[in-house]
Amino acid sequence: MALSTSSAITLNINGEKHTLPVDHRTTLLDALREHLDLTGTKKGCDHGQCGACTVLLDGRRAVACLQLAVAAEGRVITTIEGVAEGERLHPVQQAFLDLDGYQCGYCTPGQICSAIAVIEEHAAGWPSAVSADVRPEAGVPPLTAEEIRERMCGNLCRCGAYVSIVQAVAQAAQAGAATAPPGPRQGGGPSAAAGTGEADGAGNAGDAEVTV
Repeated sequence: MALSTSSAITLNINGEKHTLPVDHRTTLLDALREHLDLTGTKKGCDHGQCGACTVLLDGRRAVACLQLAVAAEGRVITTIEGVAEGERLHPVQQAFLDLDGYQCGYCTPGQICSAIAVIEEHAAGWPSAVSADVRPEAGVPPLTAEEIRERMCGNLCRCGAYVSIVQAVAQAAQAGAATAPPGPRQGGGPSAAAGTGEADGAGNAGDAEVTV
C-alpha cells in the first residue's frame, strides 16, 4: 500500500487559522505565497542563505524556504502582513520608513521580521558572536552598531542599505519595539544561528541600551 504524499494541514498565521492541502515536500514559503497569497514573504535564494523569506515561528526567526509547511502546523506563524496593528505600523516598520532602511524593498519584509526578533532576543539577554562578555550574570550587552550588524548578518541587502538598516534597528529598539515577555535563556543562543536567519529569544526592549 502506497503511503500518501500529501496532507491537509492547519496553519496559524497572523492570528488566523488556514486549512489547506499540501504536498509533504511543500515549504512554508511556497505555502504562504502560492497557496495562501501571502506574498509579502519573499523568495530570494531558496537555499536559506539570503534571509528574504524570514518569518517568525513562535517568536523566533526562521527562513521559510527551509521550513516544511507540515512541520509548521501547531506553531504560531507571523509574517510581514501580521506585524502591524491595523493601520498603525510596528515600530520597526516605522523606523525603516523614517530612516530609509531599504532601497528596492525586496528584502525589507525579511529584514523587518528579523529585526523584530533581534530586538527581543537582545533585550532577553542573548549574547552574539561579538558580545564582549557572554556570561549570564553580565546582563544585557549594549546594542551597538557592531552588535546589530552581527545579529542581522543572516539578512542580505543587495542594494547595500546596511547603514540605514542598522540605524533603523537601533531607533526601533530605543522606541521599545519588542512587546513579548522575556523568555528563558537557554544553551546555544542566537549568535550560532545568526548566519542562517534563525534565532531564539523574546523580551522587551524598552530598557535596552542602544549605542550607534
